[in-house]
Amino acid sequence: MPRTDDPHPFIHRMRASGMSDTVIQSRLLLEGWPQEVIAPIFDARMGSAPVETSPVQEVFETTSPATSQAPRKYVRVVTVAAALFFLGIFGAFAYQYLQPPVVYSISLPQNNASSTSSLAYGALAALSDPDYYAQVKNTFTNEHTSFIDADLTQMTLTVYVNGTSTLTVPILAKGKVGSWWETPAGIYQIQSKEKNHFSSFGGVYQPWSLDFQGNFFIHGWPYYPDGTPVSTSYSGGCIRLSTGDAEKVYELASVGMPVIVYNAERQPDSFSYQLKAPSVSANEYLVADVTNGTVLASKNASVAAPIASISKLVSALAATEYINLDKTIVVPQSAIVYTSVPRLRAGADVRAYDLLLLMLQESSNEAAETLASSHGRMQFVDYMNDKAKAINLGHTVFSDPSGAKGDYSTPEDLFTLLRYIYDNRRFVFDITAGKLSGSAYGAPEFKNIQNFNTVKNAPAQLIGGKIGQTNEASETYAGVFSVMVGNVERQIAVIVLGSNDATGDVRKFLGFVHGLYAPGEEQAALSTRKIPVFTDQ
Repeated sequence: MPRTDDPHPFIHRMRASGMSDTVIQSRLLLEGWPQEVIAPIFDARMGSAPVETSPVQEVFETTSPATSQAPRKYVRVVTVAAALFFLGIFGAFAYQYLQPPVVYSISLPQNNASSTSSLAYGALAALSDPDYYAQVKNTFTNEHTSFIDADLTQMTLTVYVNGTSTLTVPILAKGKVGSWWETPAGIYQIQSKEKNHFSSFGGVYQPWSLDFQGNFFIHGWPYYPDGTPVSTSYSGGCIRLSTGDAEKVYELASVGMPVIVYNAERQPDSFSYQLKAPSVSANEYLVADVTNGTVLASKNASVAAPIASISKLVSALAATEYINLDKTIVVPQSAIVYTSVPRLRAGADVRAYDLLLLMLQESSNEAAETLASSHGRMQFVDYMNDKAKAINLGHTVFSDPSGAKGDYSTPEDLFTLLRYIYDNRRFVFDITAGKLSGSAYGAPEFKNIQNFNTVKNAPAQLIGGKIGQTNEASETYAGVFSVMVGNVERQIAVIVLGSNDATGDVRKFLGFVHGLYAPGEEQAALSTRKIPVFTDQ
């Protein structure tokens, strides 16, 4: 249900913390206030605001007739004293709460080069690489940057002030790995500070909250409105500290400060391959090992091409990070577009969770458009592009939440996307593979949902992926499969774009990996020398 209480106190706190009006509006939408309530408030702020009475004017205007008969000198003294008193209070308030946020300008080492580039905030799949993670921390400390380091493997959070470790505290809880509420690894910024944030999502108060990404916070021990602390098993995916430790971190933190959230290290992997490749119809493709990044076959892997409904993987990431999946969304008339299996009607109330299932399994364009409408279509597409930048998809652009037209990427970028979902958002893959079980959102509303992502007669098991087809893109596919290579099970990503038969091409690649790559007696010898990558340019 939409919130009906007055949003002005919330807006006041957010502005006091240094948050921009654009971010505040997004936060209000997340907290449940409808757009029609929010828009007039900010439209009025941009227009001609009413003239407010100054402290000095208040002194003169509230002076009674009896007081006006007093000597004017006395009135002037009282007036000036009162004015100075009010200005002093306002000055102290402004100094403490209205200071502009610190502007951080930081460089990060690139994945494949020794040079640096401007920091892009957001989840970075590269942070699963312990070597890259060490480079990031070294860069921050060498540049005397203040930042927060949340190590979800060791369950410790460290605050660095001017590059020096100043405070280390234990992390008491994080989101369960593989769940809907898994804490997302990556590089973020503190978006806002609240001494006691009320989470409408969890219905609890979160003391000493630092918002770093969508619905994810660093905070103290949550409690219910009646004062009862939440149980130790409760977690909404945030980084939970003790309340005392959270206050210490809160005092050292500032809006705009970088936050590194680091998950499990990728283990060293020396698995090697002998290289061959089949003939397929796809114009662009990439086949690679998810764990160690070995490229098994590629063609035009760095060329951008239309990706069709593969876009819906990123739509799903944006939806799960910015929308409460319990939320009911009214299907707008604009969402009734061409789709493979029409199920929605304008004006119907549908849970975001059910829309997510339709979008990822039946590739419903209607569901994608309805999810996008919850924040405004343009804003949702912006979320998608922001996510693409955040996870290092440098040659990917979105203009449509369903992938119907105007969405482009490269096989290399899509491999990075698949790797990110595999490491950080596995439940998205579980939905696309039809394996989701024990969902917190209950049984789906729609029955007999078809799954278009399966590849029939494939010599491998689908872990997760997405199929697509448009006139512009022809047929496309991006997925991760569990493939037996000899007697070893490997996770293989297969991306095909511009294909005449996407599932047929995928099936050929899976058969080629399963049948022609052979770890075994030669593996030790192969791992000691560099193997050339097969290309068919």
